[in-house]
Amino acid sequence: MMTMETMITFVVYLIFLIGVGIYFYKKTESAEDYLIGGRGMGSWVTALSAQASDMSGWLLMGLPGAVYSSGMSQIWVVVGLAVGTYLNWRYIAPKLRVQTEETQTMTLPNFLSEKLGDKTGTIRIFSAVIVLFFFTVYSASGLVASGKLFESILGIDYKVAVLIGVGTIVFYTFMGGYLACCWTDFFQGSLMFLAILVVPGLAYVKGGGMAEIHMAAQAKEISLSIFKSGNIGTLAIISSLAWGLGYFGQPHILSRFMSVKGLKELAQARKIAMVWVIISLMGAMAIGITGIAVFKDIAEIGGDSERVFIYMITKLFNPWVGGILLAAILSAIMSTIDSQLLVSSSTLSEDFYKFIKKNATEKEIMWTGRFGIIIISAIATIMAMNPSTKILAMVSYAWGGFGGVFGPAIIATLYIKSLNWKSVFSGMLAGTIILILWKTIGYGAYLYEIVPAFAINGVIILVTEKYFFGAKKSSKVTCN
Repeated sequence: MMTMETMITFVVYLIFLIGVGIYFYKKTESAEDYLIGGRGMGSWVTALSAQASDMSGWLLMGLPGAVYSSGMSQIWVVVGLAVGTYLNWRYIAPKLRVQTEETQTMTLPNFLSEKLGDKTGTIRIFSAVIVLFFFTVYSASGLVASGKLFESILGIDYKVAVLIGVGTIVFYTFMGGYLACCWTDFFQGSLMFLAILVVPGLAYVKGGGMAEIHMAAQAKEISLSIFKSGNIGTLAIISSLAWGLGYFGQPHILSRFMSVKGLKELAQARKIAMVWVIISLMGAMAIGITGIAVFKDIAEIGGDSERVFIYMITKLFNPWVGGILLAAILSAIMSTIDSQLLVSSSTLSEDFYKFIKKNATEKEIMWTGRFGIIIISAIATIMAMNPSTKILAMVSYAWGGFGGVFGPAIIATLYIKSLNWKSVFSGMLAGTIILILWKTIGYGAYLYEIVPAFAINGVIILVTEKYFFGAKKSSKVTCN
């Protein structure tokens, strides 16, 4: 049940977010300001906003819940994400920052279209549809997380909780655009980092240490071995590591690279981001592991493993401190949803409205984006109204969709000179078909759908470029 202290903490936090939105509404004067912050973001804001928007409620609810239920097999997901994060910052970020400025583009669909010389708009429209579809699913997963959070700690109805969460996010994103998203993500990322450090340490002590954790795990038949946990096998390990492939195609993360002030700030941001992500991922694992000892029966956490962090905080901390730490979960949720809504609105304004109306004014583009936020959030809210929906499952599908469809296309476009747009479109289309079929047929239970989608996408791009569409052009790899 809610306490007055917890209620005060949450109200103050929500008012703060709304205030940020109002403040940056006055600072947003152009479409470039609204969509990518005028390409003037510093290293700390870029790093923390990128990683906070990356991890979402999945970091503090989905991952700890999976570890609590199945043990250390989830370590392979952590390894994949850590490696993917580094490769993305090291090899994608610098080129994307330079080339998006050269092409004067602010969204992935527009960048692919301009860089590849697609005058028909085929790639731009197809990419925009993919962005809107998977971001709607992704945003819905965050709203499910916010609903579970408010329901658990404030004792309010799940559906009402979802509406409170989406209302707050929509307001400050609608008002302040990219600048509001980045600065709120900066504060939210800092709060998430604090929680991920403090909570598992106290839980370890209160839970009785490793001896008690081992005893509780054995009683629940959960292995703490990274190789002997549940039905973990070669395909399961490959599937877990393959989460790292998703980074190369995530629009809400890649947009951060477009907005940083320069390559010097980007290099500094990479170091900050890597420290943040490694510590945060290990902390989330520690929450799940210590939770096995703190809550020996899943009934103690409402029968839902994804609520282990919520119940851990309410059990171990006084209401004032607990309220601040619980706000970290809300931070994780909001920092991702606001970014996803903003990229979706950018897609509607830049890749649909501006494509249709070539002479659209700056004000028209900004307001189209703002109304786009309302439309996408409304659809996502409807999808999130089922409280039994698993956060991790929705995130997995959306993450795999972006990685499988956009990943190879972004890599090829950045690194292969004189690439034909038809080759890239062929690969993206093939990747989309494989991803959906693989998931629909049920093969995703054995091998994560991002693996075949990413592989076939990449192969189709290279084969069609060499033997069909790019046969008369140079395909020399460049590092410009």
